[in-house]
Amino acid sequence: MPKQPRHAPEPSPSLQLAVDRTSPVPLYFQLSQQLEAAIERGALTPGSLLGNEIELAARLGLSRPTVRQAIQSLVDKGLLVRRRGVGTQVVHSQVKRPLELSSLYDDLEAAGQRPATVVLGNAAETASARVAAALGIAEGAEVQRIERLRYAHGEPMAVLVNHLPVGLLGCDTERLEATGLYRMMRAAGITLHSARQSVGARAADEREAGLLAEERGAPVLTMERTTFDDTGRAVEYGSHIYRASRYAFEFQLLVRS
Repeated sequence: MPKQPRHAPEPSPSLQLAVDRTSPVPLYFQLSQQLEAAIERGALTPGSLLGNEIELAARLGLSRPTVRQAIQSLVDKGLLVRRRGVGTQVVHSQVKRPLELSSLYDDLEAAGQRPATVVLGNAAETASARVAAALGIAEGAEVQRIERLRYAHGEPMAVLVNHLPVGLLGCDTERLEATGLYRMMRAAGITLHSARQSVGARAADEREAGLLAEERGAPVLTMERTTFDDTGRAVEYGSHIYRASRYAFEFQLLVRS
């Protein structure tokens, strides 16, 4: 099991919460939505403690059952957990990532999710037929295979496997654990232009489940992506899996005119 990056615990922040009594939206739902938004944007980080129900009810001028209902709705979603002797704690937020040509590291950082990385493998190998077809090279040609475990707020989020043409990039393990692969490419003067991507789902095998702190057979999202530079050259082929309980792809649909 890879060593998990350590982060210093953060104190629970003081949130600005308010409810609109003239709104037709139920008060408990207004409160739960504000708390969920605070978790998603990182204002309430994993491990943060909420005030107890009595204090929160008094602060907002709400009944205790209303506050309890708001908290329970987030407990049911898996965002909060009640711990005896501790109180109500934030567990995690689900990462919602836009479908665009960006790196997971950059997206997590922009969302305040404190990304961290453990490199599981970084070595040259011969390209399989699948990898060769994606990169437009001969089967059996040498490629650089990089496997990483990506964390968000100290929780495992994804297992990332990338294949790059040999010699494209200096793949230093220390740098790979300090930043994102696309950042390294841009720093090396590679201009990322477009990508071909497919998204799917399947069950996690035993190794994947262990890495992602899930049960064997738990659902995982899959993503395969081939990225091209501004000359049309394939610069990386990625095969990634994400915890379905922590991660979602988000995109906008337009009506075709």
